[in-house]
Amino acid sequence: MNDASPFLDLDPGGPRVSVRFDGTDHALPEGANLAAALLAAGVRVFRATPVSGAPRAPFCMMGACYDCLVLIDGVTRQACMTRVTDGLVVERAPGRDLHDG
Repeated sequence: MNDASPFLDLDPGGPRVSVRFDGTDHALPEGANLAAALLAAGVRVFRATPVSGAPRAPFCMMGACYDCLVLIDGVTRQACMTRVTDGLVVERAPGRDLHDG
């Protein structure tokens, strides 16, 4: 896990599985909350808003705000409502490109 993250990995010695987020492989805790595990791994931006392109990341962590939307197997899902499983391929949800200004 990324030591620079302000989020903690609660079980640093636990079993890990491979998850790819936006082309980068991460060894995340098996069965963990995907949003929490990605935050602990140092991922700061999960998507961009469609109108302004503002970066978004998990906010409520209980499925109410939709700021943690990601694409998993081509389906838009909430990362905070998804468990980490081996081989997940996760991409940022479509929105305005973060570099479009």
